[in-house]
Amino acid sequence: MRYTLCAFAVAAACALTGCGLTAPARQVPPQEPAQWQAPLPTQLPHGGAVTELSGWWRSQGDPLLAQLIEAAQEVSPTVASARSRIGQARAERTAAGAALAPGVTGVVTSSRTSQQQASVPSNTTSQAFVQASWEIDLFGANRAARDAAQARLDSAQAGWHDARVSVAAETANAYYGLRACEQLLAVAQQDAQSRADTARLTDLTAQAGFQAPATAAQARASAADANSRAIAQRAQCDVNVKALVALTALDEPTLRNRLGAATSAPPLSPAQGIAIAALPAQTLAQRPDVFTAEREVAAASFEVAGAQAQRYPKLSLTGSVGRGRVHAEGQNVTASTWNLGPVQMTLPIFDAGTRRANVVAAQERYEAAVTNYRGSVRQAVREVEEALVNLQATDERAGDAQTALEGYRSAFVATEDRYKNGMASLLELEDARRTRLAAENTMVGLQRERSAAWIALYRAAGGGWSRPAQQ
Repeated sequence: MRYTLCAFAVAAACALTGCGLTAPARQVPPQEPAQWQAPLPTQLPHGGAVTELSGWWRSQGDPLLAQLIEAAQEVSPTVASARSRIGQARAERTAAGAALAPGVTGVVTSSRTSQQQASVPSNTTSQAFVQASWEIDLFGANRAARDAAQARLDSAQAGWHDARVSVAAETANAYYGLRACEQLLAVAQQDAQSRADTARLTDLTAQAGFQAPATAAQARASAADANSRAIAQRAQCDVNVKALVALTALDEPTLRNRLGAATSAPPLSPAQGIAIAALPAQTLAQRPDVFTAEREVAAASFEVAGAQAQRYPKLSLTGSVGRGRVHAEGQNVTASTWNLGPVQMTLPIFDAGTRRANVVAAQERYEAAVTNYRGSVRQAVREVEEALVNLQATDERAGDAQTALEGYRSAFVATEDRYKNGMASLLELEDARRTRLAAENTMVGLQRERSAAWIALYRAAGGGWSRPAQQ
């Protein structure tokens, strides 16, 4: 009779599995555009090999840049937090997977029994046994929890790479910003020296009576103004150095020595660029943040299935095997013991809507994950498109900026010669100097914009991450 009841319970539970559980789709179409609207770079040096991005910094001809990025990644709290999230997610995945297997515990008991009746002797009963219990995952609640944990582990691993890419891009931007600042400082110092020479020459001619005192005063004012700009530019460079110190955790004297020993970083050129696939879907597949959002959708979908499964019966099986000893009136009796069962089925009848509310909450979390995923895709497309537009613009502006700089330099030299020979006024000289200075600064700024655009494209292309093969 006992075995008949057990068989009936198992059969009834298996029959109930016909109540299919429906969960949202675990993959949502990303709705990316069919093609890029911005022009792609004309040179794709890596032949479309995404893995080359992971070592992109080493190909820039600036070893110091790669060293600073590695130092920043080692000490970054963002990277450390991402690494901790991987460990936490891995532990949660292990715990969720363990729920699918039987649990085994060891038990040791000992009891002393004494009764008032003289005919019943006192006895001591001791037992040692192993007890096993197993919840049979009929409706997949535990499997859903395991799969959700696995999805979040995949997400955490991609997030770690995304953190490293972010730190690399931030460090590179700070480094190229410092190098651009140094170039602007050199321009400002040259301008200040030129204005000081003009002021000295004007003072001499004014003392000789060939220039009005007001002209000499104007020249001195111009020299003081240029010197003030040079001081402000030097302070900005010092601020940039301190930003790199904070990013890399290098002490400032060591960093300054390395910066001084290294040659100034050249602007990133197309030959050092990044391969971007012609199709947005291929590029977006390289993005760890998009993959992270996608795995969050999958995890939320599994959690919906798990919440639905909690509304159905649960079937569990327990058993034990061990050995016991009874000691009474100086006699010992030992025997092996085993027990199978009970097979237990629990069926939720009334919970005041708790389980239904859990399903609704899980479905809302899924919808939020889908919205976030689609937003991540749109943001990724925007970042790539913006980087491509900026690259195209800086490429088109480079020739004009160089032509303008050469022209303004020549015009300034000619005006300066005329001023020294008394054929041009100080106002003409200052106007030519101001135009040349603006052209110098524009050229440096353009090179900085181009480097920033390449760095943005590096980050937008995923920084060398690739989707796991099993996904």
